Amino acid sequence: MTRERLYLYDTTLRDGQQTQGVQFSTPEKIRIARALDALGVDYIEGGWPGANPTDSAFFDEAPRTRATLTAFGMTKRAGRSAENDDVLAAVTNAGTPAVCLVGKSDLFHVTDALGITADENLENIRASVAHLVSLGREALFDAEHFFDGHARDAGYATACLQASLEAGARWLVLCDTNGGTMPSRIGRTVEALIAAGIPGDRLGIHTHNDTEQAVAGSLAAVEAGARQVQGTLNGLGERCGNANLTALIPTLCLKQPYADAFETNVTAQALEGLTRTSRMLDDILNRVPQKQAAYVGASAFAHKAGLHASAIVKNPTTYEHIDPGLVGNSRIIPMSNQAGQSNLRRRLAEMGLEVAPDNPALPRILEVVKAREAEGYSYDTAQASFELLAREELGLLPEFFEVKRYRVTVERRKNKYNQMVSLSEAVVVVKVDGEKKLSVSESLDEAGSDRGPVNALSKALAKDLGPYQGVIDDMRLVDFKVRITQGGTEAVTRVIIDSADAQGRSWSTVGVSANIVDASFEALLDAVRWKLVRDREGA
Repeated sequence: MTRERLYLYDTTLRDGQQTQGVQFSTPEKIRIARALDALGVDYIEGGWPGANPTDSAFFDEAPRTRATLTAFGMTKRAGRSAENDDVLAAVTNAGTPAVCLVGKSDLFHVTDALGITADENLENIRASVAHLVSLGREALFDAEHFFDGHARDAGYATACLQASLEAGARWLVLCDTNGGTMPSRIGRTVEALIAAGIPGDRLGIHTHNDTEQAVAGSLAAVEAGARQVQGTLNGLGERCGNANLTALIPTLCLKQPYADAFETNVTAQALEGLTRTSRMLDDILNRVPQKQAAYVGASAFAHKAGLHASAIVKNPTTYEHIDPGLVGNSRIIPMSNQAGQSNLRRRLAEMGLEVAPDNPALPRILEVVKAREAEGYSYDTAQASFELLAREELGLLPEFFEVKRYRVTVERRKNKYNQMVSLSEAVVVVKVDGEKKLSVSESLDEAGSDRGPVNALSKALAKDLGPYQGVIDDMRLVDFKVRITQGGTEAVTRVIIDSADAQGRSWSTVGVSANIVDASFEALLDAVRWKLVRDREGA
């Protein structure tokens, strides 16, 4: 069976940068572009040259890629020629082999937003695309508001596509700009266009996620005949985001009917880097990875229920739709009060701990887990703390150091500008190889702002651990979550801390106490101890 070619177009660096709170630096954009190229996308849209200094700088310094680097802009304005439009010139001057121009395809937007006639808009599209082609560029026409426009006036929306096609556009990209079109209508519309004579291998799909259906809409377009799919890593994008390529790519590569029907530039080896690429982007954005994300989330292959976990041990396909290793992810069987000994042994084996079925520590570990969870601990979300608990019961947890005491203070005082500010300071005393070490740290950041008592404790604990200091220097605290598990005067605080290191590892630890500082320190201490255990074993 001959497979059709399907092209993947990434717009993380342009549409993804329109996410609220997201702004990439030029070095970050270059790093993301290289990761996308390694993943195997066909097009990388680098931004809008001239729109901001960062985008312009990226095109000046852009890395060489196998993927076609693409600049984004808009069609020429009415009343001037394409050759004399300065906005269009800035896009073409970026020197990219491909250029994607956005233009109106909804008559309502043409008359009410642009304030021009229907024919003037068609001429703007035709002349702009023809200008790109005359410069030897691959031209893409981004048909903005296409599905809304097609619903209002199918003839005019189609005429916009035909104008760009006749002018030499390689791709006609159908945009669900407002993100409200149902997948079934996307599919019917694509079928209607192909029936009207527009080739499917010239059609692309660009969806937004305002109804949580961007991926479904993209797949509907592909099934109907579109052969280019646009999206962003981790679903970044304006408002609710764009179609998520970290879900689309493995679906197209691994799921039927797509895997047998289509060929992409994504190899099996490249697909194994998908989870790493997803988390790299979160790291750049200083965001906590979404645990429930399809394919790449930390919980995507986590099996907590006893029935599920027991079946997974026997045959993973009982509760997994793919092998997690295909996308670079891993299976997790969290430990909780629902777990049994067979699940426990499997979890220990995944940590590299082979334990005999008759080991008396097994029932002790389960009893400790159940007792701790009754106190407010949660080990299904804190696997590193569970591993330390198990190792301690098995007699396999080295005592790297001993915490003798710690203290944290928070002071409110006036600064030189007569403003009231906070200053958190922590003191931690540890005993390492028989020697006591006292460390003091403040929680001020580079701007002089207080980052709180937990930050001060973290810095003090990791300041001087003697022979172990080099092991923990690349650690960083990624996220800090607090939950009150009981109300009233008997309230108990649960703290979950997510940590990461330069090796790309991430782990979660838990602490519980009536005192938030004690709970936080317990979780911090576990984070450091887990890192020392794993680096000692070369894991």
